[in-house]
Amino acid sequence: MGGFPGATLWNHVLELAGGRRVLVDHAAYPEYGQMTDGLSGDFTHLSFYPWPPENLRDLALSSDAILVCGGNTANMLAVWRVHGFDTILREAWEAGVLLTGWSAGMICWFEAGVTDSFSPRLDGMRDGLGFLPGSACPHYDGEELRRPVYTQLVREGFPAGIALDDGVAAHYLGAELHEIVTDRPGAAGYRVGPDGEELLAVRRLTC
Repeated sequence: MGGFPGATLWNHVLELAGGRRVLVDHAAYPEYGQMTDGLSGDFTHLSFYPWPPENLRDLALSSDAILVCGGNTANMLAVWRVHGFDTILREAWEAGVLLTGWSAGMICWFEAGVTDSFSPRLDGMRDGLGFLPGSACPHYDGEELRRPVYTQLVREGFPAGIALDDGVAAHYLGAELHEIVTDRPGAAGYRVGPDGEELLAVRRLTC
């Protein structure tokens, strides 16, 4: 998801997950507090501080969905890898647990992404989990510099990929893009390559 979801979009995510048991990962921004306010579901909040829970793998595999919140993508990936959560996430994905998230929680599944993890300046990062091919850019209409920075990076050799406006979600089946959905009027998704943008078909969700 390109940004924090509205209720209709989030309920669509729960429908795809086939249940309401959601493991919420806060590693990208642990001090931010409850980032699920306003969303429905049976949430279990995961913290790696001061250390991860002993039943980390069981928590992941027993969930219907794993939600990754926004924040610092690079720090989050480092924490996951230190504790082996990257391997657990792949196991959960292959077992049919729905993996989702916004901002950092969108970028992380791809090979690469546009992030402000290293400074306030946006830059490319090629250190994603690589479950999905190519690159990703969230907040395409929500932050002024996202679009020009991403398109320039891709023109200069950064991996091509997908960009989503806030309130838009890309639904993948395995590693293949299935559809783009949104509950926001006028919001869109794009394929971005060296030659520019391609507007993707978007299905508008209704209550």
